[in-house]
Amino acid sequence: MTPKGRDFAAAVGLAVAVGYEAFRSSPRPAAFLVKSLFDMDARRVNDKIANLVPAGMNSVLDQSYGPGADEHFDVYFPDPARTLPTVVWIHGGGWLSGDKSQITNYLKIIAGQGYTVVGINYSLAPGSTYPTPLLQANQALGYLTEHAAELHIDPARLVLAGDSAGAHIAAQLAAITTNPSYAELVGIKPSLGPAEIAGIILHCGVYNMKVIDPDEMGLVGGLVRTFAWSYSGVKDFQNEYSRIAELSVVDYVTADFPPTFISGGNGDPLTPQSTEFAARLIGLGVPVESHFFPDDLRPALGHEYQFDLTGGDGQRAFELTADFLRQHTPLS
Repeated sequence: MTPKGRDFAAAVGLAVAVGYEAFRSSPRPAAFLVKSLFDMDARRVNDKIANLVPAGMNSVLDQSYGPGADEHFDVYFPDPARTLPTVVWIHGGGWLSGDKSQITNYLKIIAGQGYTVVGINYSLAPGSTYPTPLLQANQALGYLTEHAAELHIDPARLVLAGDSAGAHIAAQLAAITTNPSYAELVGIKPSLGPAEIAGIILHCGVYNMKVIDPDEMGLVGGLVRTFAWSYSGVKDFQNEYSRIAELSVVDYVTADFPPTFISGGNGDPLTPQSTEFAARLIGLGVPVESHFFPDDLRPALGHEYQFDLTGGDGQRAFELTADFLRQHTPLS
């Protein structure tokens, strides 16, 4: 090898070593890569269903619910002359990616069923760790109810909703609102009263952080570790994160938890979290409508399957979601 070749090889080796150390010592490099890929796929799915958006949809965009740079929401509604039962949707993305704009078309399609639909943003990890997004979502609920009339919201018919990490945040909000001891543990004063949440919609969420072991999750284990490390700020979150118990919302739900629609795909490694959560709620007597699939369904339905409304399984999930909304927030 020539001296120039040796210098190049040494430079490459140094770059690899530095890169490896960066990934080992901070969640930021991996989080950046994951965010880029997740955001790209979310935009692709959103574009895929654009032709299903009903005509004539009204909107209020990029309104602030707080002073922070990420504290904004969008509102979609079919009738500007009425306040309507309202779905407040918290987007997913592993707490480190996602944006309300990436589910715009899905939210408009829900609004087309006769609802006001709100999509909220919150600060992402690893720049912002738990409980910041939870605090922001609670703040957003307070703002939305205070400004209900001008935003076409019926505050007596509110449904919380979320997907993936957003489902976790929504479930925490519902538990905080209906379980005073949990609200005290987390240190949050709920913006809503228990009677103000008519229902909750949970797709592909995580609800029991204590049982998640990335080392036993195969190829997705690295992703899960990046998510949890970014959100908690602790690499060995299973053994060293002091708040992991309170993140496991399954342990804090009560019989007062709102009526729930819950779903997950048979190819999603997080679906056991949804089935456990559903079983826990049913055991408490909470009205639950679940939508799961046989293990041998092919092609298997992956994480966030419900957003793809161009296929039969996504369409069926949407129909059941709409049925749940009509049952618990009847249109007047």
